[in-house]
Amino acid sequence: MDSAVRNNNSGWWDGSVGYEIYIRSFADSNGDGVGDLPGIIEKLDYLSWLGVDLVWVTPFYPSPMADFGYDVSDYCGVDPLFGTLEDFDELIEEAHRRELRVIIDLVPNHSSSEHPWFLSSRTSIDDEFRGYYHWRDPAPGGGPPNNWVSHFGGSAWTLDKQSGQYYLHLFLPEQPDLNWNNPRVIKEFDEILKFWLARDVDGFRIDVAQGLVKNMLMPDNPLRFPIRDDMSPRQVFAAFDHRYDLDQGGNLEIFRRWRTLVEPHNSLLLGEVYLRDNDPNRVSRYVSSGDALHRAFYFAPMHVPWDPQSMWDTFRDALNAAPEDLSWALSSHDDPRAPSRFGGGQEGKQRSLAYSTLLFFLPGLPFIYQGDELGLPNIELDQEDLADPVATRNAVETDGRDGARSPIPWRNDPEFGFTTGTPWIPMGGRSYEDTAEYQQEAESSWLMSYKQLLETRKDHLDPTAPLQWVTARDSDVIGFRRGGTISALNVGVDDSDLPLPEGEWELVFQVGEVAIGTGVLAFGVNSAAVLVLASQ
Repeated sequence: MDSAVRNNNSGWWDGSVGYEIYIRSFADSNGDGVGDLPGIIEKLDYLSWLGVDLVWVTPFYPSPMADFGYDVSDYCGVDPLFGTLEDFDELIEEAHRRELRVIIDLVPNHSSSEHPWFLSSRTSIDDEFRGYYHWRDPAPGGGPPNNWVSHFGGSAWTLDKQSGQYYLHLFLPEQPDLNWNNPRVIKEFDEILKFWLARDVDGFRIDVAQGLVKNMLMPDNPLRFPIRDDMSPRQVFAAFDHRYDLDQGGNLEIFRRWRTLVEPHNSLLLGEVYLRDNDPNRVSRYVSSGDALHRAFYFAPMHVPWDPQSMWDTFRDALNAAPEDLSWALSSHDDPRAPSRFGGGQEGKQRSLAYSTLLFFLPGLPFIYQGDELGLPNIELDQEDLADPVATRNAVETDGRDGARSPIPWRNDPEFGFTTGTPWIPMGGRSYEDTAEYQQEAESSWLMSYKQLLETRKDHLDPTAPLQWVTARDSDVIGFRRGGTISALNVGVDDSDLPLPEGEWELVFQVGEVAIGTGVLAFGVNSAAVLVLASQ
């Protein structure tokens, strides 16, 4: 792919660092225990101080909250739980005043079952909105129309007893899938995008970007391996080859249409392209043409173990497929937090910071998930405190996402300054040392280290510089050069050395034990470094 094509995806987001706000758990302004838009406004100075450039806010639309906002009942409003449209407008204005961009979560794969479209569609098989969703007769022998399964457990089909037909939902039954082969649905979303673009949003994070279009013949998906009773929903979903329900070619036509809508506004299209096999060649199709998505989240880095070969395979293959246009995340509201994933305790926190040193210097758009900068691990919850429907509705609850969603500890107050009320989900045994207040005053804290990492990136990285690997694929050290900057990470179980390219290199950021000598960089375990080429 030549650079001219890739540059079509360039914009203000080049060189930016994003920050994901899971709105329910970020900052509560009114004491009801749930984060809200005014709470975000109150923390904009913190985000600006941290050094991020872009804020992604998870759904705040009117919703019955079956999936905590990812079941939308009105795409052009604000749920009273989170504030008002006036609060949203103020958020945009105040963020822009601080030179922060704001992108919002668009949820186009499915609506809420309480959305007026769906409520109307289920009144009659002849209703004008019936075709907004996927309604099908039972299979010839009875039961669901095919073997498709839900991400969240069980069949992807629910029977509507009144009409005798099933409707499709790749997530909860309260989240019926929209029919993107219907031109009326396409036009509805044109107007939704225009509504928010008129309110000066800087772009959209597109939920389930790989799932919008379905094969309308709806054949059974092939089974890859047998299903057992002890499998979690995620394992059952992975047992199928999702040949007909995900990653259909028509998705790109939707995003090309949206590209023409957002370009006059200089807005970003960032897709959640979550493919179970994490095939980078399939993910890259969403960005490689230069006229669809600007960036696509690549999720393999959030699942890769702390192992050199696994990391090499993950990053080399992804960057070969999409050299510039991927987006990277350390953690998210859907996956375990990195310190827990990487072993827990101080080791897990150090590994997470070291790993971020690699991610933040790769080509593309990196994101911090709220609390990453504080080194927060997952929390443990009692059975009665579980809130995520993936955990509460399944006998095997290992896929529950509550542990990554606990509120942010801000200061040494009751409920750590998140709320003056009772948090919607427990804080999870946080300590004063976990708070932003404490870490802003502690010179060697995780927060101050992340702030320094972002400053180092801003001061020294040329975002247009191509990547050159400086270590081999069989090395324990994963290292690359971009112009006059080197980023390297030791993933091995022993100390290791990195021979340096010719020139005078200066160590400007480090995690763990790192020492620079003549022509070589010495690494302790779980260590990382950023070096810059001294001026000649």
